[in-house]
Amino acid sequence: MKSRQASKRLKNGLFLVFFSVVSLAYLMPIGIVVINSFKRKAYINKYPFSLPTGRDFVGLENYRAGVEAIGFFEAFGWSLFITVGSVSLILLCTSMCAWYISRVKNRWTRAFYYLCVFSMVVPFQMVMYTLSKTADSLGLGNPLGITVVYLGFGAGLAVFLFAGFMRSVPLEIEEAAMIDGCSPPQTFFLIVLPILKPTMVSVGILETMWIWNDYLLPTLVLDQKKYKTIPMAIQYLKGGYGSIDWGLMMAMLVLAILPVILFYVSCQKYIIKGVAAGAVKG
Repeated sequence: MKSRQASKRLKNGLFLVFFSVVSLAYLMPIGIVVINSFKRKAYINKYPFSLPTGRDFVGLENYRAGVEAIGFFEAFGWSLFITVGSVSLILLCTSMCAWYISRVKNRWTRAFYYLCVFSMVVPFQMVMYTLSKTADSLGLGNPLGITVVYLGFGAGLAVFLFAGFMRSVPLEIEEAAMIDGCSPPQTFFLIVLPILKPTMVSVGILETMWIWNDYLLPTLVLDQKKYKTIPMAIQYLKGGYGSIDWGLMMAMLVLAILPVILFYVSCQKYIIKGVAAGAVKG
């Protein structure tokens, strides 16, 4: 018995060491970016892995210069507006769509469900040219219009998770609400929506991380002379002939990833719970 417990403790210890090493490997690139954000440009290429000390340490100078160079706060405002608007639209529309699909069972709803699932495996590169032309012709090249584009690309995963979760919810709850006099909209917003909270939070986190960090779609759709998200604005630190001020670049990357990291850390406990609830019954 004691040998079995010792073997189990040894196995748990080995797993702890292994996953600690893996975690450090994943965190190391972020650490390198943070360290180099406090160095002078000339020292980043020479000593990328050394701590900033003495002559190569510039404090917050890279952050100050970078914020002024790219208009960080304006770009932050557009990124925040697009992210919040797109995620809100995705959550509202796809949750209602999934509710209808899971409750009205016919060939049309099944076909639409599988179409949403199929959209998750279509590479973006296959449709980006057609998408940019269509968005331009419909006048969607602005922060409000791009939320509709994000709705189309984010609907597949969201509908899949919401529909899977809804199939595990007893229909009797909604029938009781309708017997009490609730209309379908009242049933959804007062009864169904609170039940969907775990999956809604996890979908919101996943979509937020994607939209906040996205570079390609805003570049193709938005009018770059008027609107720039943070990933788009950071690219303007790249000068002619491939020259890059790595000090400013590292500082702006830190400011770009910091909000989404804080958001993810504060909400990560909902991800596994929501994804598992939505995928098991799908």
